[in-house]
Amino acid sequence: MTASKRYIHDRVVLLLLTANTFFTVLTTVMILLRLDSARADGYIVQFRPSLGLSAYYKGNSVDILSFAAFSALVLVVHTFLSIRVYHIRRNFSHIILGLGLLLIVMSLVISNALLLLR
Repeated sequence: MTASKRYIHDRVVLLLLTANTFFTVLTTVMILLRLDSARADGYIVQFRPSLGLSAYYKGNSVDILSFAAFSALVLVVHTFLSIRVYHIRRNFSHIILGLGLLLIVMSLVISNALLLLR
């Protein structure tokens, strides 16, 4: 079997790729469903509690959409890195995909929290 065929038949890799894809799609859909084009005052894109009353920074919808783009970029880059590393060490490939899953889930949680602060 070639390395790419072993990569596709690895159950842990398939599980992690499926989870990464699911959470990327979930992040994108959650962001797109909560965006409101008629919103004139913008969205809260940063929260810094150490700044007191000026802790909230406003931005437009492009700043919120960057969370969805980040999730898609993480999915693509971590999948590519995982494929490249798989023939060297199988465990490194699993770690790369697991860390990608962590980043995607954190992006989902943070974007959801920022969109709830309206």
